[in-house]
Amino acid sequence: MKDIKNFTKIWKAQYEMKIDSSVASIWEIITKPKNLELVHPFCKSNETINWPGVGSKDILIYHSGLKYIREFLTWDKEKGYSLLIGEKNKDRSYVVWKIFKIGNDNHLKITVYPYFLRDYPKLVSFLPYHLLIIPKLTEYLKNVVRGIDWYLKTGKKIEKNQFGKHSWFS
Repeated sequence: MKDIKNFTKIWKAQYEMKIDSSVASIWEIITKPKNLELVHPFCKSNETINWPGVGSKDILIYHSGLKYIREFLTWDKEKGYSLLIGEKNKDRSYVVWKIFKIGNDNHLKITVYPYFLRDYPKLVSFLPYHLLIIPKLTEYLKNVVRGIDWYLKTGKKIEKNQFGKHSWFS
């Protein structure tokens, strides 16, 4: 696995939610090829390049037109995975998806370590992160996790902007 220390030295955004489905069901949907087309409210398309496992790669095209490549670094069955995401030949963010239990409840948490201002001192990046980036990314992650929960409950594909628009990705 690539050295992730540089990716995790900056601020992070995360969202966690109880999912009323089995660990196996959560794992199945988050690792299904082209799964983002089913669960992600800001996803226009999700093309699989290489699948499954470590080294998996896909392309996520947002409704806003942004085109990101996801490259999977770890793949731990029914526990989660980590990946790098970003535009081709540009800086990438580090993302961790984690399935875990609290008591008898299953939870899904997504954590993003954005690339923005990664090499700046935390003092310099504090205001941009706390006033804009973390709130926007947390809103985004909430919509993605809610989309997974909704799909697992209903079996229906998510609608575009189903839980509201996002200024970066809609």
